[in-house]
Amino acid sequence: MLFQLADWSPVFLSLRTAVLAVIAVTCSGLPLARVLARKEFPGKDLLESAITLPMVLPPSVIGYGLLILIGKNGFIGQALSGLGISIIFTWWAAALASTVVSFPLMYQSAKAAFKSVDLDLEKAARTLGASEVRVFFTVTLPLAWPGILAGIVLSFARALGEFGATLMVAGNIPGQTSTIPLAIFFAVDAGDNATAKTLVAIVTLFSFAVIFWVNRWSKRQNY
Repeated sequence: MLFQLADWSPVFLSLRTAVLAVIAVTCSGLPLARVLARKEFPGKDLLESAITLPMVLPPSVIGYGLLILIGKNGFIGQALSGLGISIIFTWWAAALASTVVSFPLMYQSAKAAFKSVDLDLEKAARTLGASEVRVFFTVTLPLAWPGILAGIVLSFARALGEFGATLMVAGNIPGQTSTIPLAIFFAVDAGDNATAKTLVAIVTLFSFAVIFWVNRWSKRQNY
């Protein structure tokens, strides 16, 4: 069945956008989750509600919001246009859409992981003279790593399966913005069931393999 796929570009494009989205949500989500897991300040609930909002909003709403921001008349779109940059209807827009929809999953998982770390262990490290950076990388991060890894896997899976927001800001340009979910939809719409079945098999097997590996790894770590 796999050998019936004539165009592998949706597979490579989906992997590229998902990996970029995971890197973005990890780099931005971990510091934010670390701060909000330990700090209390006025307006924190409002901020966290805004952060997790993409998790419950319809993808079409997120896509339309991004379209307003990065479109040629949008605030960000005009700023980028002044620099000679346009990301609308490019694979960068697909990566941005995947980042936005997967960010809440990374944030929630990382925040729960950081909150589960015993504060006494961090205090003990500080009393021994460890700096805050060393405490984070030698105590906090290793203890929170299983939860963070779960967030990375969930974010990757969400980014890989993103459809609605991607369609609105990146469109379906074969070889350029057509990710696996988009390619499946338009293959079915065109009556190309062989391509649709092959892509469904690929994304299902790949997702299953990733989840299976994480579960096995978690058992080996006794989590």
